[in-house]
Amino acid sequence: MIMRKRNYQRYGTASVLLLALLAGTYVLLTSGKADKPQQKPNIIFIMADDMGYSDIGCYGGEVNTPNLDKLAANGIKLRSFYNNARCCPTRASLLTGQYPHQVGMGLMVTLATTKIQPGSYQGFLDDRYPTIAEELKKAGYSTYMTGKWHVGEREQHWPLTRGFEHYFGLISGASSFYEIIPQEIGKRHVVNDDKDYEIPKEGFYMTDAFTDHAIQYLDAQKTNQPNKPFFLYMAYTAPHFPMHALEEDVAKYMKLYEQGWDVTREKRYKKMSQLGLTDSRYHLTERTAGIPAWDQATDKKTWVRKMAVYAAMIDRMDQNIGRMISTLKKNGQYQNTMIIFLSDNGGCAESVSNRNFNDTTKLIGQRGSYVTYDEPWANVSNTPFKKYKHFMHEGGMITPCIIQWPAGIKPKPGYSNEIGHVIDLLPTGLELAGVKAKDLPGESLSYVWNGKKASAKTYCWEHEGNQAIRKENWKLVKDVDDAAWELYDLAKDPCETHDLAKAKPQQVTAMIAEYETWAKKVGVQTPKKNNKSE
Repeated sequence: MIMRKRNYQRYGTASVLLLALLAGTYVLLTSGKADKPQQKPNIIFIMADDMGYSDIGCYGGEVNTPNLDKLAANGIKLRSFYNNARCCPTRASLLTGQYPHQVGMGLMVTLATTKIQPGSYQGFLDDRYPTIAEELKKAGYSTYMTGKWHVGEREQHWPLTRGFEHYFGLISGASSFYEIIPQEIGKRHVVNDDKDYEIPKEGFYMTDAFTDHAIQYLDAQKTNQPNKPFFLYMAYTAPHFPMHALEEDVAKYMKLYEQGWDVTREKRYKKMSQLGLTDSRYHLTERTAGIPAWDQATDKKTWVRKMAVYAAMIDRMDQNIGRMISTLKKNGQYQNTMIIFLSDNGGCAESVSNRNFNDTTKLIGQRGSYVTYDEPWANVSNTPFKKYKHFMHEGGMITPCIIQWPAGIKPKPGYSNEIGHVIDLLPTGLELAGVKAKDLPGESLSYVWNGKKASAKTYCWEHEGNQAIRKENWKLVKDVDDAAWELYDLAKDPCETHDLAKAKPQQVTAMIAEYETWAKKVGVQTPKKNNKSE
């Protein structure tokens, strides 16, 4: 406190002491708020691609993920967080806070050469709905993105037209991690801002490149706009097929996966219980029909190699997340940055062998190879749940979700029982930025850490004719090829092992009616089949 000399001489000793006491009280009051951010927080969303619920260490996996595990230990881990069971619909919801059909992404992207047919399946984001980048940019944020876009193939629908100031990444879906192969030329674009990026012939690996550019953005932000908050969306393509990984990472896992998929799945299930992620309500679902027992599997060497490469892809992603965190700390950006990590769908049981992209003379994981890890290992990725990417059972659409914000959230031991959905990420970002959310189906996840009571949760899904609705703890679900709906009480049966549809017909009827109201509102149409796997 500064006092002019003439005023000081007019005050007695008691008055000066009183003023000093008041000044000290002010310091104490303001210092009591020191653990709260003094400006809008930075926001980083990190999305893995085709990664199952149990693939990372803090969710039961054996893959080495120390950086994600540390984020989880210093933040919040959700047991029940949902995506939309496939890449394009999930990304659409993350970016707009809307259900995917509402913004034109009820199915997949349409090729740039396809005639535009406006509507809920048009295959690119509807520009009537702002993205989180557009909203945060208006709120004073710098906006950056690296990685997989996959919500608009035409240049007029690329990231820089939707609020991002800088973007480096893959406009389309799955691609080689080393190059754009001849079969993909004209269908795949790696771009730096709006210009095609020429991939170096040597030393390029997609996961590393995405992080390199993210770090460039963080460093430039620190140098040029140190007092301005930023939003960064890091959309890794790992561990999506093709199975590509650096040999130094693959070597860590070759011996491990000789134990096979049965033992690996059992060990994950046991570890999940030891971590406190699961309890007696979580019953390990049976091995999917058609998957042989490991001791009856043929060509075990190939199977081991596939899973070792898959694990190495996650390992390398975690290493890169560590690089990004180190940059944040070096730049003084870490404490006031919220980081949210999730996956776009469950483990993928699909195969792309019919594409004939794979050079069989190449070792799986190396340049020229192009394979998937297939259903037996996808079944492991989704431990303890059933089904896979594309389906509306838990294995297809439940994701790890880690939230950390050192300056704003105290670490919570264990796993949160709160329920969330990818549509909740945009309202979360808006709340942090001080922007009032309007006309959004989701809500901010702040109730997870601020102790407030969440509203009653109802979420709906449709993809390729697979349908589901979760209303609080009840879930109604139906595969496109099934005639009947299944009903589960997820509070008692989170792995969907006991169908209650016949026992509770009134519950089924009421939830079907609510689902159909939602479907009509967002524009769900007669089931459409996906014409490509991404």
